Amino acid sequence: MSTTVASPVHNLVVRTVAIADCPDLLSLLGPEGGLSWVTGPSSDHSGIVAWGEVGRIELEGPERVSRAQRWWSQWCAQAQGDEPVAFASFAFATGPASSLLIIPQVAVRRAHGKTTLTVVASAPDIEHRVEEAIASISQPHINQKQELTVTYSDGSRSVEAWQASVDTAIERINSGELDKVVLARDIIANTNESLNISALLTRLNERFPECWTFSVDGLVGATPELLIRRQGERVMSRVLAGTVRRSSDEDRDGALAAALMGSDKDQEEHTYAVQSVAEALANHCTDMDVPSEPFILRLANVQHLATDVTGQLADATPALALAASLHPTAAVCGTPTERAKQVIKEIEGMDRGRYSGPVGWFDSRGDGEFGIALRCALIENSQRTTLRLFAGCGIVAGSTSESEVAESNAKFGAMRDALSN
Repeated sequence: MSTTVASPVHNLVVRTVAIADCPDLLSLLGPEGGLSWVTGPSSDHSGIVAWGEVGRIELEGPERVSRAQRWWSQWCAQAQGDEPVAFASFAFATGPASSLLIIPQVAVRRAHGKTTLTVVASAPDIEHRVEEAIASISQPHINQKQELTVTYSDGSRSVEAWQASVDTAIERINSGELDKVVLARDIIANTNESLNISALLTRLNERFPECWTFSVDGLVGATPELLIRRQGERVMSRVLAGTVRRSSDEDRDGALAAALMGSDKDQEEHTYAVQSVAEALANHCTDMDVPSEPFILRLANVQHLATDVTGQLADATPALALAASLHPTAAVCGTPTERAKQVIKEIEGMDRGRYSGPVGWFDSRGDGEFGIALRCALIENSQRTTLRLFAGCGIVAGSTSESEVAESNAKFGAMRDALSN
C-alpha cells in the first residue's frame, strides 16, 4: 500500500553547483528544521541538509523499500540535469506506521571540505531558484539556542510493565526459544513552547559529533549506528551492541570500558549483531572484512562495543536496497530474526513507528548513507510541543530487567539532555 504526494516531474531540472564552503551545515536550517544527515563538529561538518519538497511518497507493508526504490528510479528517469538526492525514513515493521521518501527542493552537501548546492525546479525557474538559494545560504541562522521547560510522563507503558516484559523475554531466552530479542520503550516529553528543531539538532551534534544527527519529517535524533554507507563499490556498516554508562572519573571510565569488553553477556549480544550484518552483506559483497574483536566507541553519555564491517560491492545494488537487506539487524530486533520479530510483537507493547528503522539519504547513482533511527524522538504535533522519545535494549541470557531499565534510561539521556540545555 502506498500514497504519493508529489509535484509533477515533467519539466523539472536538477542543478548542482559548487558554492563557498559551509562548515556548519546545521546553521542553514531554521526553527522549523528541515532534512538533516550530519556528522562531525560544527567547524567541520560532513553530510547533507535540505529543505523544501518537490516529491514525496508514503508507504507501508513488506514491499515498502522496493516500492520506494521503484518510485525514485522513475522520478529520476524523468527529471533533467544533474544528480538529484533524496531522504528516507522507514518504519521498523511492515505496519501500521508509514515509511516515507522525500525529494527536497534545496540540498546543501559537504564532503572533504567542499560544499555543493543542489536545487530542483521547473526549467524556466531554475536559474532564479539557484540564485535565491545561494542568497539564503549566505545568511545562516545564528539563533541556535533555546531554553525549554520540559515535563516527562510514561509513554505506551509504565516502567514496571516494560520491566515485566523484559523478565518474560529472559524466561523465553532461557527456555531456548530464541537467543536474543531487543525490547524498546518510550516516554513522552511536553515543552512549554514550540521546539526550535534546528537548535535541538545543533545541541545533539555538539554533544555527539561522532554520531549522525538526523531529521526527517519530525523524526529527530543522533544515531551512533551506521547501517550502511555506499560509495561506489565501497560498502561499510558500523555495528553497535553492548552498552555501559560513561563516568566523569577517567579511571572509573576506563574500568567500565574494560568490564564491557570482558562481559560475556555483552560480547554475546555483540556477536549476534555482527553476524547478522556480515551475513546480509555477503549476498552483495566480496573481500569482506569482519574484525574478530570489537572496539570501544565512547560517546558523551555511554560506551558501546563497536565493529566496522566492510566489503567491496559485487553488484549494482543501491544504498536503499542494501539498507533493506540489512534491516532489521540483530542490534534492533534479535536472533533468530523472525522469532525475535514475533516476540517483539507479542510482548513489547507499543508501535515503534519509524524508531529503529533505516533513516538517511541517497542519490540517483545509488550512493548514500543510512543509519538506524536510534537516540531519537518523534515530534507528534504541529505546535512542536509534544515529543515521543525512544530507547531499546538487547536482551540475552544473563540480562536482568533492572540493568535493562538502567540502560534504557541512559539512552534516553541523549535526547533529554539536548532538550534541557
